Amino acid sequence: QVAAASGHTVVLVDQSDEILKKSTKGIEESLKRVTKKKFADKPEAGAEFIKKTLKNLTTSTDAASVVHSTDLVIEAIVENLECLSLLYAVYMFLISRHTIFASNTSSLQITKMANATTRQDRFGGLHFFNPVPMMKLVEVIKTPMTSQKTFESLVDFSKAVGKSPVSCKDTPGFIVNRLLVPYMMEAVRLFERGDASKEDIDVAMKLGAGYPMGPFELLDYVGLDTSKYIIDGWHSLEPNNPLFAPSPLLNKLVEEKKLGKKTGEGFYKYK
Repeated sequence: QVAAASGHTVVLVDQSDEILKKSTKGIEESLKRVTKKKFADKPEAGAEFIKKTLKNLTTSTDAASVVHSTDLVIEAIVENLECLSLLYAVYMFLISRHTIFASNTSSLQITKMANATTRQDRFGGLHFFNPVPMMKLVEVIKTPMTSQKTFESLVDFSKAVGKSPVSCKDTPGFIVNRLLVPYMMEAVRLFERGDASKEDIDVAMKLGAGYPMGPFELLDYVGLDTSKYIIDGWHSLEPNNPLFAPSPLLNKLVEEKKLGKKTGEGFYKYK
């Protein structure tokens, strides 16, 4: 959405036409919300903005047929290193020599993904924050093999889509999640010990620290499965780090398919 709205030609690829139709509808609804604010006094200009943005966006279920002519491929699939490495290894042979690969992973090592290809110099991380149309930040991740030209191109692209890029080395969680995930896990441990209720912990952090969401609200918003993937991955890298210790309660909720807002129940219930 933000790439198309800033004048880039975008091809959105997913596994089925059904998913793509749902995605396109979601983008259109999001654009309507944006135009209500951006073009409050100019509804005709807002309608034209939506039309122009959607014109820049096409969809496909066949990545092989579209990746060969792209300048930048951004992956945003499941947080699973094996799946990600396979994806890059397959499409490496189909893209142009100048194409840059970027991952939107929030926690996995970019270097390991890059090692699945023979173009480590044109590989980096572009971590956008949810909801992307509203959040201004992008973390640009440079591995030891990422060329300066690639890094600068990723920074320039981030600015071109209206974001504020920050740079970070390929360290677990980059900047934001390296600080945020241990904070959320510590909140769960506080609740597990019976030191405070989840409701009071959320209220305390919103009113005491000025956070827009409490840690349990945020966990439900992010997805408990996503948070579990992250902490499990970090725990395997640093098993003796207490900040990365798994949570029995989080594991239980994920096992019960209570993944947060997307399933209607996580730490809280949703209608």
